[in-house]
Amino acid sequence: MSNQELQALKERYVAAGAASPNEQFADHALNAELWDADGKRMIDFAGGIGVLNIGHRHPKVVEAVKAQLDKLMHTCQTVMPYEGYVKLAQKLSEVVPVRGHGKVMLANSGAEALENAVKIARAATGKTNVICFDGGYHGRTFMTMAMNGKAAPYQTDFGPMPGMVYRAPYPVPYHGVSEDEALRGLAMTMKADSPARNTAAIVLEPVLGEGGFYPAPKSFLEKVRKICDDNDILMIVDEVQSGFGRTGKMFAIEHSGVEPDIMTMAKSMADGMPISAIVGTDKVMDSSGPNSLGGTYTGSPTACAAALAVFDVFKEEDILGKSQRLGEKLKARFAQWQEQFEHVDNVRNLGPMAAIELVESKDSHKPMPELAAAVTKKAKEKGLILLSCGMYGNTLRFLMPVTIEDKILEEGLAIVEESLKEAGA
Repeated sequence: MSNQELQALKERYVAAGAASPNEQFADHALNAELWDADGKRMIDFAGGIGVLNIGHRHPKVVEAVKAQLDKLMHTCQTVMPYEGYVKLAQKLSEVVPVRGHGKVMLANSGAEALENAVKIARAATGKTNVICFDGGYHGRTFMTMAMNGKAAPYQTDFGPMPGMVYRAPYPVPYHGVSEDEALRGLAMTMKADSPARNTAAIVLEPVLGEGGFYPAPKSFLEKVRKICDDNDILMIVDEVQSGFGRTGKMFAIEHSGVEPDIMTMAKSMADGMPISAIVGTDKVMDSSGPNSLGGTYTGSPTACAAALAVFDVFKEEDILGKSQRLGEKLKARFAQWQEQFEHVDNVRNLGPMAAIELVESKDSHKPMPELAAAVTKKAKEKGLILLSCGMYGNTLRFLMPVTIEDKILEEGLAIVEESLKEAGA
């Protein structure tokens, strides 16, 4: 079917709240390229919102999923477990930098991972409250909507959010929140709203995802760790978007050396297959009762097979080395853009988790979301999928596969540059 025919079906049958505004429909893809239903080629700098760090349809992952389909598709692992689940749990326990020996629960999505992380933290501590941060994004279920540090569009139409969730400032010096101010805000949250005796966990992203790709300073993460230690609070690190090689290390928290009590991950964990994980220290993870955690499809055999194949690809193809080299290329190009364009500022990256900010002036730092929207629109017209993000909607984020070919990368960056020029940046 054509894009036009599919659009007509979408308008008739897909709920407005779930329907993409994009009138192109993906037909097939490979690595960093995608073709729509009309055969138009697109370069993908979005990666399904950070899901495809090793590219669309990596051959080793496709092969692993096909092989699993010939053996077993579903039993529900709480009814009858299978090899893939326990082997993946072992692999995650070996690589995830939580304190002590790690144990694992698998789920289906990032939001499910965060939901279960909170459940586990409450069971382990006997406390109820959760402190999150401004600009954070954790999902679209009710608990994770309450945890998000940005109301629209996630909470807008859905009534009261669950209680026992409190917020503190995230350090973004460019927009007026220094590390010291963020720490003072956290202290005030614990003084005024969520005292330590009631706080089960502090949850944060080491790099804000939807909130704008701002990395947390190493010293900030260290101080949050100390606050947790001093107050018997669990530190939960959300690596749903920043994990699996997006920052030049397997997980972004590794840049700081801080070890959390619980980590959540999803997205590029299985290169497009739906799976997520909660990894925590054994005492914490074993704190809830029998059959208290799980779900019908959690850690499905096909998704586990894909995730295990992803680990093989990381080792065989030096994905972390490629990630670091891609980050250096983006850093160099962004520095050129900041010099070249009046409205491009605060270019930043942690590996290839990279972003640029569009502002009225380099002195005012006043966001220009309308310019970001214009640039992404022009990029799409030129054959590039590019996403904006951030509290103010003025950040352009870059989530191309780490495995992108140099020629395709340069073609895509040239489109961004042309789009910036034509949009008046």
